[in-house]
Amino acid sequence: MPTGDVRDFDFLVGTWSIVNRRLKKRWVGSNDWDVFPSTAHCRSHMGGIVNIDEAVFPTKGWSGMTLRTFSVEKRQWSLYWINSRIGELLPPVVGGFTGDRGEFYGDDTDEGRPIKAVFQWTRLGPDAARWQQAFSLDGKTWETNWIMEHTRVKG
Repeated sequence: MPTGDVRDFDFLVGTWSIVNRRLKKRWVGSNDWDVFPSTAHCRSHMGGIVNIDEAVFPTKGWSGMTLRTFSVEKRQWSLYWINSRIGELLPPVVGGFTGDRGEFYGDDTDEGRPIKAVFQWTRLGPDAARWQQAFSLDGKTWETNWIMEHTRVKG
């Protein structure tokens, strides 16, 4: 499991304009993507061991929040997601960064069946970043189903 540093998500602090690409249907080998905008604002708390962002998806009519906590002992981040549609904190993905790439793994469910999930973060300089989510039924074959391209909002 990847480990990290308490400053791994400092790059994300600020306001972002985001282009989302999300698969319309998972598990069917589709390449049909729904493309939609969002904005996010991220803050760091408690000396960096807590990082929170809130994203608004105006064309979808919902919002979401990521709560990231850093375990000083394990040197790993736990990333939790909650959205305004269901209002429940979902199981975390856990991991850290090596260089500009972060990987975070966890167990979840998708449409009632157990899955493995991975979030991948890529820092693309001071004003751009990419987040991707992929699911797996067996832990070996992964389907990327959501990509967010972040561009920092200046000022």
